[in-house]
Amino acid sequence: MEKFMEVLNTRRSIRKFLDHPVEKEKILKILEAGMNAPSAGNEQPWHFVVVTDRQKMLAMKEKHPYAAMLSEAAAVIAVVADPKLLKYPGPGQELWVQDLSAATENILLAIHALGLGGVWLAVHPYEEREREIAKILEIPEGYRILNLIALGYPNQTPDTTTRFKEVRIHWEKW
Repeated sequence: MEKFMEVLNTRRSIRKFLDHPVEKEKILKILEAGMNAPSAGNEQPWHFVVVTDRQKMLAMKEKHPYAAMLSEAAAVIAVVADPKLLKYPGPGQELWVQDLSAATENILLAIHALGLGGVWLAVHPYEEREREIAKILEIPEGYRILNLIALGYPNQTPDTTTRFKEVRIHWEKW
């Protein structure tokens, strides 16, 4: 439990990377962690597009206002939903955002546990961002992109002070 809590407590967003590729075996382990996330009705509506091609990464950087780190990252993972896999379709019931968010958190924790760094870049709910990234990655129509996760070997060490705030915990009532 101590090792797990250490991973949780020391994970931070990394936006600066060394010029070193990430091994395919590590990327597969990271994606395995993502696919082990919980999902509504165990629908597992996710797909992942792994990009290491610098030109594609630079093209995505041009379409995303907060993606400057893609010029340094070793890879980027697009976290994509397949709405056809949803067991609970309908307005207000499409839980793919929650499902893919859980997968994303697992991915970020696995990245950190493997000695790498990563950062979550929101794509959804920005329609233009989603449309432009889908074009670059040739994602078929009807799929949804929740986010991009830039990753690589970190070239920074952010402060890891605790974020625990007991004043935000309420027992039995507010």
